[in-house]
Amino acid sequence: MIDRTGIFAGDDPFTIARDWLAEAEISEPNDPNAIALATVDADGLPNMRMVLLKEIADDGFVFYTNYDSAKGQELAATGKAGFVMHWKSLRRQIRVRGTITRQEGPEADAYYASRSLKSRLGAWASKQSRPLSSRGALMAEVAKVSARHGLNPSRPPFWGGFKITPVEIEFWADGDFRLHDRFVWRRGEATAPWEITRLNP
Repeated sequence: MIDRTGIFAGDDPFTIARDWLAEAEISEPNDPNAIALATVDADGLPNMRMVLLKEIADDGFVFYTNYDSAKGQELAATGKAGFVMHWKSLRRQIRVRGTITRQEGPEADAYYASRSLKSRLGAWASKQSRPLSSRGALMAEVAKVSARHGLNPSRPPFWGGFKITPVEIEFWADGDFRLHDRFVWRRGEATAPWEITRLNP
């Protein structure tokens, strides 16, 4: 029997992750839901960037982006991704690896509609990850799409969510003398039961 107690206790890793995030929302000064998302390009070269995690569902982790961006194309090509979520205030982190599916339809529409008007128009205006001649050119494009789409723009067809369905989740907490606590939940596929292992620091 693995000695999982305190912050590591529980039978559902998604519940543990939600509990940790809720704690971070109290203590972390900025963007407690920020994750460092990792993908690989066509040559196998890693890419990482910060994005905002928008939901910890019962079966995965959801974020939103432009599908035509570098990360969107890399996610579509490989169908896999990983991320790390680190909170300095709590001295904890969560690492996730898994498979990717698009999160479209009513859920993506609802999230898009919840964003500020300027953010919604910005999603239409930005050709994310592609070259830009100047900030002035970007603002001119924002003005164009504002005139075209008005005060209630629909979700762009090239913008929506991705869900990472994990095959591995690691919960890490800082320990004295660098003797950290680490528990990894692993499964061969999304429908398989989890196996939990304590790891050396």
